[in-house]
Amino acid sequence: MLTIHGAVSTFIDETTEMADDLYFEDGVVVDAPGAGAPATSVLERLDATGCVVTPGLVNAHHHLLQTAFRTLHGTRGVPMATWLPTMAASYAAVGIDPELAHAAAMAGVAEGLLSGVTTVADHHLTWPSGCDSVGIARATASAAAELGGRLVFVRGSARDDPEEAAASAEAIISALVPGAVGGIGSGGMLQLAIGPAGVHSDSPETFRLFGELAERFGLRRRTQANEQVDVVIALEKYGRRPLDLLEEWGWLAPDVTLAHLCAVTTEEIVRLAASGVTATHAPGCDLPMGWGIAPVAALREAGIAVGLGTSGGGSNDAGHLLADARLAMQVAPLVGPPLAAREVIGMATKGSALGLGRPELGSLAVGDAADACVWDVSGVSDAAVADPIAGLLWASPGRRPKHVVVAGRVVVRDYRLVAHDERAIALTLEDLLASRRHDA
Repeated sequence: MLTIHGAVSTFIDETTEMADDLYFEDGVVVDAPGAGAPATSVLERLDATGCVVTPGLVNAHHHLLQTAFRTLHGTRGVPMATWLPTMAASYAAVGIDPELAHAAAMAGVAEGLLSGVTTVADHHLTWPSGCDSVGIARATASAAAELGGRLVFVRGSARDDPEEAAASAEAIISALVPGAVGGIGSGGMLQLAIGPAGVHSDSPETFRLFGELAERFGLRRRTQANEQVDVVIALEKYGRRPLDLLEEWGWLAPDVTLAHLCAVTTEEIVRLAASGVTATHAPGCDLPMGWGIAPVAALREAGIAVGLGTSGGGSNDAGHLLADARLAMQVAPLVGPPLAAREVIGMATKGSALGLGRPELGSLAVGDAADACVWDVSGVSDAAVADPIAGLLWASPGRRPKHVVVAGRVVVRDYRLVAHDERAIALTLEDLLASRRHDA
């Protein structure tokens, strides 16, 4: 049993906080042990004096491979039509294979854990024709397992051949989570999902085949919709808006999560709410790409569960979800009512978890998964902060958690990874990239 004790406050969920100690056993939150607890029980204590505790953050939209392709020349302040081929050329020059996928995922998942992300959804969109797709998926999953983080691996597609993409997805499912209910295996540490990049890049056939796979294996579906470029291309190609197409293709449904949603109308918000879809806000990507700001307050007011994601290194070079939560809070008044800090922390935890179909994540009620972050609020950056929960976002930009727990195991202790050396992970990725670029 593990206890987190002495915290200033614990954020259970968006509406509930407490000042009592937390107890974890067998990977879940449990009641405090009674006087009749067996004498052989071992109680590990994690000191949270001067700290605030939150559920582990859930990054609902990332592209882990792009961790190897950050701040590339020609990818900043350019239109999507320039960005895409620039990124593609960089992928081709280095070569996408399991070795690179593992090194990039190690860096991306480690970065996430060190900034409080206990679950990351990796929408993998880069699949060179004929590549070892099972190997790439397995390598990514292996990296998360080695570090002790939860992974939702999304077999994506971006202009891939529909039949080849569907066959690859089925092979990945069979190899990584054979027989698993809802695509969730490894004791809840690994989940598979499926999703084309969007109507701007993938055909109706891809959406159909992926939808059939999702139904057959009980997988969650994810795609990207209504970035400005998505709307423009859909109108040019089909004469219709993206959500019209998604509805026709069967992709407005309760098992679907839509990322971005910057350019949505009031009528479309009503339609999204009626369909039961969930949403993922990614301001750290949408703003620098010039896609706008999703009307998060309006989406939430309509009853849509909204999560938070960072997107990848090609557009947002940091996998720091709390920093993007702060950004989401600060820019919200530009497109609607302001969002309170607790609402946005709720998006980064339970909102994201609901979009993954994982209600046990993102909160710390009894019976929930034992994923938690301990944030030190005793330093000068938090001095005179009247509300330490709100201060997590308003004060100390870029803060990192002191301790991180996943499934009841401490994976970050005193700001350091428990299982690996942070610098060694970075050097492995940097050396691999340097050798491949030199050879090219």
